[in-house]
Amino acid sequence: MGYLVGLHEYLEEHYHESVFDQAVLNGQQWEIHAHPHRILQARILETVTYDITVDTGKAEREILPKIQIKFLYPAELAGSVKPLLKQDNKVEALNIGPHFSPRYRHHVKNKTLFPLMKERTVLFFTLLEGEILKGIVASFNRYEITVHMKGGLPVTVLRHSIHDIRDKRGQCYLKKSQEKREDWKKSSLYVSEDAQKAK
Repeated sequence: MGYLVGLHEYLEEHYHESVFDQAVLNGQQWEIHAHPHRILQARILETVTYDITVDTGKAEREILPKIQIKFLYPAELAGSVKPLLKQDNKVEALNIGPHFSPRYRHHVKNKTLFPLMKERTVLFFTLLEGEILKGIVASFNRYEITVHMKGGLPVTVLRHSIHDIRDKRGQCYLKKSQEKREDWKKSSLYVSEDAQKAK
């Protein structure tokens, strides 16, 4: 079996990180895009396995299920991020809600993401309600992918909210496509079994 140089070490260091943990610690305002087409600005007060508790400035705090969240970014960046968001009307018209069962989600493998991140490949992330985010993968963990959009603006996408991921050529990087194409094996980071035997 071949391997990607650096992937194991990266996952050891970053796989269990979460933007929600960071948000609780820093106490800043976040702009959160959630189902169904809901946008709210709030401070994230607490995070547990499936939910976050947010303070929107209203009388009562709100418990928001993570499965409802599509993506988020620091609220101070909202004026710069929103003009960069595009919409796929055909995907929006499908009226796809959040996929509560992992078996129905559109997965992307870590070994696919890692070389794309290292090679700074420009990608188009289409989400379940049709939003399109263009950028490069800055980091990823078990549940999230942080994308740097134009100007290096950091937007964190929840992996369960992804409908499709493609590059400028239209190549798909979802698990169902990559199980056949195995594009990670074409990366300069990939060490084949034959190369290992030759050492």
